[in-house]
Amino acid sequence: MADMWAFRDAVSGWAAGGPGGPASDLAVRLGLRTAVLLEGPSDLAAVEALAARRGRDLAAEGVCVVPMGGAMSVGRYAGLLGPTGLGLRLTGLCDVGEQRFYDRGLERAGASRQDIYVCAADLEDELIRALGTARVEEIIGEEGDLRAWQTLQRQPAHQGRPRHQQLRRFLGTKKGRKIRYGHLLTAALAPGEVPAPLDGLFASV
Repeated sequence: MADMWAFRDAVSGWAAGGPGGPASDLAVRLGLRTAVLLEGPSDLAAVEALAARRGRDLAAEGVCVVPMGGAMSVGRYAGLLGPTGLGLRLTGLCDVGEQRFYDRGLERAGASRQDIYVCAADLEDELIRALGTARVEEIIGEEGDLRAWQTLQRQPAHQGRPRHQQLRRFLGTKKGRKIRYGHLLTAALAPGEVPAPLDGLFASV
């Protein structure tokens, strides 16, 4: 796992203008065949949680999950990791509002756009819908965040909004919360509750 983090760090440095040699050497050493392109760390937390639930060791299978720091970076990462770079097969997960960046980035890199799985709004929305708002609120209570959740609900800007929209907003109101709940909500899914985009991504790798 440490080597996989080293690969991610090497790719991030390469994408920022550094040398590509360290990433290339690690890709060979790790036997990588597939790179999963994700927008950010909350998506990574969800993917890692589901891999653990399903007993999948993605690193051992030659799959590296790469958070890019935003969808607008996908062209750069696809070029470095895909057919024109390290030659890895590319797949990934994105929000519907960011799909255009993935489509353009993968097309320019000569990779298939069919291997990208699109969330209806974002992954948090998919997870809330899959679990139901009542179960998500239970998890919030179990995590000791009930008071913060109730405070948000009382704010005029959020009163009268559908509960699932309030929950989406709550997850994004504090630094690190989306990452923590990306893991927690995914870990709470029953086998038949996994959102279609996330399930499709796992079926493809």
